[in-house]
Amino acid sequence: MCELCENIGGELLWQDERCRVVLVDDRDYPGFCRVIWGGHVKEMTDLPAAERRRLMDVVLAAENAVRQVLRPDKINLASLGNLVPHLHWHIIPRWCGDRCFPSPIWGQAQRDAQPAMPESLAEKLRDALHAAL
Repeated sequence: MCELCENIGGELLWQDERCRVVLVDDRDYPGFCRVIWGGHVKEMTDLPAAERRRLMDVVLAAENAVRQVLRPDKINLASLGNLVPHLHWHIIPRWCGDRCFPSPIWGQAQRDAQPAMPESLAEKLRDALHAAL
């Protein structure tokens, strides 16, 4: 069974008939979101062109919402799916002082970091996504 078919995958921020945006519970990376395709497919090229465009529109809207709300130093976008082979994109806000910067967040920690969780983060991201989509 597929984890992302069976579970929402985080706190739901936005959803339409094709995909959803969730906030990941990761205290080291507040604002870390995932855009998850609704149907079980493994790769971008499994989708017809119009659905690929729609998915990327949502990914870019999520990136923009995270940038507006959190003002990170950098955004990382990743679509791996090695452990969960269900099409999804990671939208990861990065700060120069975060645990792994400049390495990927899945790399070895460079330092201890205690990022502040902004007040009502989910609500602010939800509002930004609804305005964009």
